[in-house]
Amino acid sequence: MKKNDWLLAAGITGLALMILAFQILTGKTDHAQVVVSIDGNPYGAYDLNTDQTVNINESNQIRIQDRTVRMIEADCPDQICVNHLAISRDGESIICLPNKVVIAIEAGDTRNEIDSISR
Repeated sequence: MKKNDWLLAAGITGLALMILAFQILTGKTDHAQVVVSIDGNPYGAYDLNTDQTVNINESNQIRIQDRTVRMIEADCPDQICVNHLAISRDGESIICLPNKVVIAIEAGDTRNEIDSISR
């Protein structure tokens, strides 16, 4: 490889690392909440900073611990939601499709402001 090829590769690698760092740093929020919905309807919202176990309609159970959330129990046959890794960042979710349960993390600092206006 020529010198310019090395410079190009280093530039692309540096750019990729900057994008990755930005995503990691902006994905963590101090005031995040766990939002639970069943069949598209809101069921509850829980503070991500408060360790607790939540029963959801006697079919599912989630545990919020150390700023992470995981499904610890479900009566669905495949148990994919139970085997899912714990989530901890804004926008991540766990879905139990047979029970129509969605567990999502949302930033607590969302505002109801207009970002821009298009004409």
